[in-house]
Amino acid sequence: MTRLLHGLAGFRRSQSRAASGRRSRLFLPQIDPRHVLYAIGDVHGCLKALQAAELCIFADLARQNRAGTIVLLGDYVDRGPHSAQVIEHLRQPTPPLMQRIALCGNHDDLFLRFLRRPEKHRHWLEMGGDKTLCSYGIDATKLLHSGGLPALSEAMLRLIPSDHVDFLAGLPVFLAYGQHLFVHAGIRPSIPLEDQTEEDLLWIREPFLSTGPGLPVTVVHGHTVVKEPIFAEGRIGIDTGCYRSGRLTVLKLQENTVDFLPVPPSGE
Repeated sequence: MTRLLHGLAGFRRSQSRAASGRRSRLFLPQIDPRHVLYAIGDVHGCLKALQAAELCIFADLARQNRAGTIVLLGDYVDRGPHSAQVIEHLRQPTPPLMQRIALCGNHDDLFLRFLRRPEKHRHWLEMGGDKTLCSYGIDATKLLHSGGLPALSEAMLRLIPSDHVDFLAGLPVFLAYGQHLFVHAGIRPSIPLEDQTEEDLLWIREPFLSTGPGLPVTVVHGHTVVKEPIFAEGRIGIDTGCYRSGRLTVLKLQENTVDFLPVPPSGE
């Protein structure tokens, strides 16, 4: 099984953000069918739900004695209570024969933009960003009232670890795996993957939700909340609104079969 996991290290990563000004895009050909891939929907600061989902995944792999990969579809921050703790958790190593690939969501990208240019992206605070800052011990409302953006910026610089900023900056924008594409929001229909804009990959709803990808791939995505995972033309939506429902959906892809891993609801 070690050979299976090592094979994942050979995925092709498109040009780095530093070189191109955009986030990397991961391409991984279909590997040994014994390998199991799990996709997790939007976390939004729900640490207990994420930990419960991963425990179910580890137990599932142990029962089969197989190697596996967890792909997270982004939006680790905002709305829920434990954004900082979720990022710290995702930075930690996984058990043997398991790896974790965290993709970027629109909320993660906005958090990074706010850290760099708070005056330009202040609207992030109204999208749940205030709860993210609270998870770092920062009262945004109080600081803005007493000292404005300079006071808030100073607190962020002091209390948000640089490792967390690096984590946000390094998140890839999608993973292409065989005939499946894992991405936060979706894609612009019929546009080649390398030509997709980050704005669409992180934010799109229509026309993607109505028409599908228009490419020979099945897109696994989050971003758009649904009561139950949805199978539509060329896409599978798995954001079941964990921050308000307590339900974090885990899709399981094994030997070209798609299933869902039962995960108990978790209150934060």
